[in-house]
Amino acid sequence: MKVACLLLAAGRGTRFGGPVPKPYLQLGDRPVLVHSAERLARAIGMPTTGNQLVIVAGAADEEHLAPWRQHLGELGDVRFCHGGDSRQESMRLGLAAADDDVTVVAIHDAARALLPIAAMQACVEAATITGAALLAMPAADTIKRVDDDLIVHTVDRSQLWLAQTPQVIRRELLQRALDHAAATNFIGTDDVSLVEHLGEPVAVVPGSPTNLKITRPEDLPLAAAILAADLA
Repeated sequence: MKVACLLLAAGRGTRFGGPVPKPYLQLGDRPVLVHSAERLARAIGMPTTGNQLVIVAGAADEEHLAPWRQHLGELGDVRFCHGGDSRQESMRLGLAAADDDVTVVAIHDAARALLPIAAMQACVEAATITGAALLAMPAADTIKRVDDDLIVHTVDRSQLWLAQTPQVIRRELLQRALDHAAATNFIGTDDVSLVEHLGEPVAVVPGSPTNLKITRPEDLPLAAAILAADLA
């Protein structure tokens, strides 16, 4: 089994705001993206396993990425490519940059710098059996359906899970799912939703509450506190 990780960093992060794209914001002594890349590399045993990492960056972000290219290259077999206008197009471009003999593809948000390594490894194992798997957390809070600022319904949360990344898919299944999504004009809200749209099963692997996605300004100091306390 050969694994390729697609580290998606081409999004614009409009909810965070500011002049620096959030994958390149400093988290401790290095950018968020570098933390994510280092953890992915550890999880798949780079550089000794022959597995690889594809960093899918925004075409306009080279000034932020350039100072870290050498460091990232030292992790092992690391490739770089530009992303597209959508997440699905970035996935397609990242997949094209990976070797043809890759059997399993793990897709991860660069903004999730505190990747739980053991959970990701379990997710890869689950995907080799089921075809696709994702990290997720069971909903802990009461879920309300709201319309026009008024509660419509309290939703039963017993079967509700909050999706995280990495999301791991066998290569041939991912290619089929991307092609089917393009043919049917389907836009997924996450990566494995393309597999669901194809009618194939997806396994759920428990993630971690520390695997937060840095989305808003207040998320960055929270991630820094988790990192400083060695909780991730």
